[in-house]
Amino acid sequence: MTQIAYQDFEKVDIRVGTILEAALLEGARKPAYRLVIDFGPEIGTKKSSAQLTVHYTPQCLIGRQVAAVVNFPPRQIGKFMSEVLTLGFPDGNGGVVLFAPDQVVPNGGKLF
Repeated sequence: MTQIAYQDFEKVDIRVGTILEAALLEGARKPAYRLVIDFGPEIGTKKSSAQLTVHYTPQCLIGRQVAAVVNFPPRQIGKFMSEVLTLGFPDGNGGVVLFAPDQVVPNGGKLF
C-alpha cells in the first residue's frame, strides 16, 4: 500500500449533503441513479451519478445524508454531467453501500 502525507488527504474535499432528488439515470452503461444533493449554503446543490441500484430505491434515497468528493472536475455520464462523487463501499457481491454519517449533521460539513 502506498502511503500519502496528510497534506495529500487535505486536498480531497469530502462533504456531507442531503439527497433532494433521485431517479434512474437513463443512458448509463451500468444501472445508476441521478441524484441532486444539497451541500448547504457554501457549496449549494450538486448533481451526481451513483450506482446504488442494488441496495436502494429512489424513494428511500431522498432525505438521506451522504458523503461526496466535491472538488473533482465534473464527469460526463451518458447525457448527464456528474458534479460530485458520491462515496460508498462494495458489498460482498460488488453492490454499492453508501458511506454516510450515523447521525444527522449540518449539510456541507467537511470530513477530517
